Amino acid sequence: MHCEQDQTRFTRRADPLLPRRSPWLALLSQVMALAQGQGQLLRHAERGWTSATFTGSRHVIEMEFTGSEAIAAGEHYIRTLPDHEFAVPGHLVADATIIETDHTQLPQPRLTITAELLLVEDA
Repeated sequence: MHCEQDQTRFTRRADPLLPRRSPWLALLSQVMALAQGQGQLLRHAERGWTSATFTGSRHVIEMEFTGSEAIAAGEHYIRTLPDHEFAVPGHLVADATIIETDHTQLPQPRLTITAELLLVEDA
């Protein structure tokens, strides 16, 4: 008995019902670059987001800057994040906001920054 395999069943194709890959890595890479290598990532959380016309995700990123030089980089991060032009494949950054800061001096200078970014899928 001879059986031929149908090769088409092994072909991968885009399925619109499957979720798209999350853009978190591209987003975090660019956020870390804005921190000038001085910030330490404390937390990243992602949750789905939809409106009547758009689909995307909301990202909360918490970073810590320790020491005077790092705090200067953190202040730069605060100034530049909201207007930064992100390049995240398949997505647009619709909003980038600093939602919380905490600055302490002892036992050493430390600045903790929490940002929230809204990404929408680019049609």
